[in-house]
Amino acid sequence: MRGVERWDLARVAGVDEAGRGPLAGPVVAAAVILDRRRRIRGLADSKALTPAERARLAPIIRSRALAWAIGCADRDEIDCLNIFQATMLAMRRALLALPIAPTHVRIDGNRCPCVADLPLGCTLEAIVAGDARIAAISAASILAKTYRDAMMQTLDACYPGFELARHKGYCTPAHLQALRGRTPSPLHRRSFAPVRCLNEEDEDDDTLLAALGGGD
Repeated sequence: MRGVERWDLARVAGVDEAGRGPLAGPVVAAAVILDRRRRIRGLADSKALTPAERARLAPIIRSRALAWAIGCADRDEIDCLNIFQATMLAMRRALLALPIAPTHVRIDGNRCPCVADLPLGCTLEAIVAGDARIAAISAASILAKTYRDAMMQTLDACYPGFELARHKGYCTPAHLQALRGRTPSPLHRRSFAPVRCLNEEDEDDDTLLAALGGGD
């Protein structure tokens, strides 16, 4: 119990991610160390908040927290490592980017990233549904979500036709329809089944056309 009390009163970071499920875009993690003297009302799991509520809270979190940081893993890393390992990589990057070293880290979920090789010197704790129970994790979930959403809105202009600003890369009927009508963008995760299957269908069609002497 003494160990718990020691780090509970010190610099405890909350970590959460956004973007594990989408067909396109990076996975983003945020790490937040809240200031116990500057409470933030309204913190909750980002999924339980409206976009307006997240937009209101994000700058408050950034201004009142002792420290916060963002880490990302891109499409290539997701396809190369798998989404779980890419998420762990994004979390490691977020923790490394913190300007203040945490003494303890609470992570949403049931697994922790490996940090034995990092110069952190902190303990880690995985908490299922932590984004709804632990203020620092809630804050991290809001920062990760708003950061990724803003990124996808910006990237929408670079890859028109996919409506990335609307669905943020998630698997919606409109997104799947767009993928059926055009080549996946460099943001799309080829290792994800819906994108992979559509690619394989296109390759099969090209092979059949070539065999029949079709094409250009």
